[in-house]
Amino acid sequence: MSDNGIKSLAKDTAIYGISTIVGKFFNWLLVPFFTHIVGKTDYGVVGLLYAWIALIIIILTYGMETGYFRFASAQKTEKEANKVYTTTLSSIGFTSLIFIVIFAFFHPQIATMMKLPNFSDLVLIMGITVAFDAFSCIPFAYLRYKQRPVKFMIIKLITIFGNIFFNIFFLVICPIIYKHNPDLISWFFNPNYKVSYILISNLIATLMGFIALLPYIFVAKWQFDFALLKKMLKYSLPLLMLGIVGIMNQTIDRLIFPYLYPFPEEVWLGELGVYLACFKIAMVMMMFQYAFRFAYEPFIFAKKESKDNKQTFSLAMTYYVITSMLIYLFLIAGLDVLKLLLAEEFRVGIAIVPFVLITYFFQGVYYNLSLWYKLTDKTIWGTYISLIGVAITLILNIIFIPKFSYWACVFASLITFFVTMLICYFIGQKYYSIKYQIKKMLLYFGAAIALSLLMLCIDWNNIWLNLIWRIAFLIPFVFYVLKKDVPIKELPFLKKFSKK
Repeated sequence: MSDNGIKSLAKDTAIYGISTIVGKFFNWLLVPFFTHIVGKTDYGVVGLLYAWIALIIIILTYGMETGYFRFASAQKTEKEANKVYTTTLSSIGFTSLIFIVIFAFFHPQIATMMKLPNFSDLVLIMGITVAFDAFSCIPFAYLRYKQRPVKFMIIKLITIFGNIFFNIFFLVICPIIYKHNPDLISWFFNPNYKVSYILISNLIATLMGFIALLPYIFVAKWQFDFALLKKMLKYSLPLLMLGIVGIMNQTIDRLIFPYLYPFPEEVWLGELGVYLACFKIAMVMMMFQYAFRFAYEPFIFAKKESKDNKQTFSLAMTYYVITSMLIYLFLIAGLDVLKLLLAEEFRVGIAIVPFVLITYFFQGVYYNLSLWYKLTDKTIWGTYISLIGVAITLILNIIFIPKFSYWACVFASLITFFVTMLICYFIGQKYYSIKYQIKKMLLYFGAAIALSLLMLCIDWNNIWLNLIWRIAFLIPFVFYVLKKDVPIKELPFLKKFSKK
């Protein structure tokens, strides 16, 4: 790839990344908003439904997004590439329509199966939303295939800000109007159904995105090739299994929680609501991971043939660890501030945040290590390792959720990603050996964990005293990083300090 090609790739990656990272950030901001509007039981309902959405959308796209890229890029003419596109749209459109019909007729039974028998209307809304989301994945893939990242980003941002707008409208503005003039909006608004409007807002935003994509849905003459579809399904369905395994590692704990926690619905929904709200508070670390991923994967393939590639990959891992530990300590120092973002009834679970941050860290290290099977075309190992992770998660949750509630989920995730990280490292050293700076990374990790324990060992029962106490341990770590591993002389605003 030429330098110009790399620059173009980096530019497109940044644009695609903006929409994804902005979406994650504003979804993160919605968490404290929701906790102050709805109770922990209702938030448990929302969290459980969104976990199902994450799994179902993988099933409903059944690897065809990647299949479209694979077969469209292999065509010699635009007409043939368009046939791949319309065939893919036809397939996803048909299965999505069948899915909506099934939910329309059987959503009470499906809600019961999901352990949400009193929320069947929300399950129906979820079904319609995820069907449109799945179908919209293909027009979005078309924009990526045609290298139109700006249009991709604009439509993504329309759905993101549409969701935010309608949540604020239904959950803040409508209650105010209803209080002063209920007759004006009583025909569509019921103040007792707040949790419903979170799902409705998401559905409206999804439909807004779908409407914005219409010009790209009917962009080509409609053709359907059944023989081509069979080839695409043969290629794509194995990816479905990989996608299911991958998403199960992230969501299986909340999916099985209702079946394992031996208490009434209101109790387990409340526990799940607390767990998910506090879990998402730690997503600042995950947002850093997303930003890193968008830059890192194109980077490793661009550096694949360089003479110093392994040394560069090792250095990138070191800086990932250092940056992650800085973020970790900053968040631990500000834990009392983060706690205030949540409504009071959710704060009981704030103690899980340090463990979730470490889990996200292990997940990020695993992603860095996984470059070996991507560069050596041994991606099947990704499936094997993920399957091991799912097995560990399932076993630990099944054994411990009945006794320890969401704490079992927290430690199951931490142990799972720690084990899969180690497996990925040792197998990777066999197929694509990289001399990582293990001692330095362990030093930073160990120092960060020790400092966080010192930060948390004393609670002064005062937010400001706690903050001062914890920052006192953070400052030496920051100065050590600046002195030892950050090239201060290359940062203009710090040059004067480096001279000293």
